[in-house]
Amino acid sequence: MAGSYSVLPANIPGQSLAVAVSSRLYYTKTAAKPLAGVRLGVKDIYDVAGVHTSNGNRAWYHLYPAANASALPIQRLIDAGAIIVGKMKTSQFANGEEATADWVDYHSPFNPRGDGYQDPSSSSSGPGAGMASYPWLDLTIGSDTGGSIRGPSEVQGLFGNRPSHGLIALDGVMPLAPELDTAGFLTRDPVLWATAASALYQTNISFTNTYPQKILLDGFPTNVSSDGDAMLLNFVSALAKFIGGNASAYDIEADWSANTPVDADPDLGSYLNIAYPIIISQEQTTLVRDPFYTDYGAIHDGRLPFVDPAPLIRWAFGDSFPKPAALDQANANRTIFRDWVASHVLIPNSSNHSSTACSSSLYLYVGSEADVNYRNQYNGPPQVPIGFSNGRISPFAENPDFVVPLGVASYFSNITQHEEVLPVTVDIMAAKGCDGMLFSLINDLVKAGIVNQTVPGYSEVTGGDILFKRNH
Repeated sequence: MAGSYSVLPANIPGQSLAVAVSSRLYYTKTAAKPLAGVRLGVKDIYDVAGVHTSNGNRAWYHLYPAANASALPIQRLIDAGAIIVGKMKTSQFANGEEATADWVDYHSPFNPRGDGYQDPSSSSSGPGAGMASYPWLDLTIGSDTGGSIRGPSEVQGLFGNRPSHGLIALDGVMPLAPELDTAGFLTRDPVLWATAASALYQTNISFTNTYPQKILLDGFPTNVSSDGDAMLLNFVSALAKFIGGNASAYDIEADWSANTPVDADPDLGSYLNIAYPIIISQEQTTLVRDPFYTDYGAIHDGRLPFVDPAPLIRWAFGDSFPKPAALDQANANRTIFRDWVASHVLIPNSSNHSSTACSSSLYLYVGSEADVNYRNQYNGPPQVPIGFSNGRISPFAENPDFVVPLGVASYFSNITQHEEVLPVTVDIMAAKGCDGMLFSLINDLVKAGIVNQTVPGYSEVTGGDILFKRNH
């Protein structure tokens, strides 16, 4: 099949497992091919022509034929010159899973940072772990519904973007919830990040270098009690100086309570408490589970396929609420919150706010601060992802949310019984549609020496051998 791919054996006779990668010697970047020779890893919920998609489920992989066309996001990157190295692991059906305890069909990838036994986060687990591990991999594409790009980027010290919702159609991509699903990147190189975004989102993104002067800080430390605190506060100071702005503490739940939309609950946590799990569970049972069960049962005498515990628990939660009434109510609440954010918190320039920048403000929250989550811990059965946090703002408000690595901080590992280091990151949000402004800002911060590229290996700053890796 023209333009399709096939699976290469992942080993060489007499040698250990291997991955085939293309030489960079034969590619020249041009205006038409800005990603020429860029080695791309693809989260395994995206169709790639000629290759099976698993969605992290073995029964799905063997039930359905290889894709006859690549998903639209993948095809755009191919057209821009990217070279696909391979598919990369996803937690099952893009639902959040904890390493070891929840992953059954496939083993969770290893986060290479620190002691090497930290959870890689999910669901873009493979893209995150691969990007943090392999110097020969340039770029990975993941998806973010409720944090699936941001989480792996935060814990592995990568640049990652949840884009404004709707920047690209997700044809050929397994859905979790279409009203929340987005396609974005995980990478070490912010320049390549912006180039790839231009190729992926095309005319739906505009790069601008005028920045808002108002910085909102959600959950930031107020004094320095750790290396991570100092890194975060130093970044805020440098950012404010760079843009000529001012930073101030902000509490979105308190603001909502004081300026509640008509007929909405003034308690934001209660108002959106079950909105996310209702949306993802009821959408995915309809769009993925039900047809999957029907197709599998049709050729296996009515049997059900195996599914990991996390998706099953979420799907059962959705089944316990009436359809479509619960989904309609969850989306109604989400829409009211989205409109409130766009008119009150992160206001786009098109709404005629006083700033000439794309967004009225920059909204910052702490992504990671050398946080530990050991993969050898058994934390009980997976839970339904109820509740509201700053990580839920962008899925509900549809605005861009970018992870920026700042450096590393130390922690004492109960694995190695030694001081190790893990990433410190910040998330930066802006008004919906201001993705290009954030890409420009971050690259300007790189040029100013405020933000730096990261490297693969033990530390995002200095690299180094990954603990316990095989050296052959």
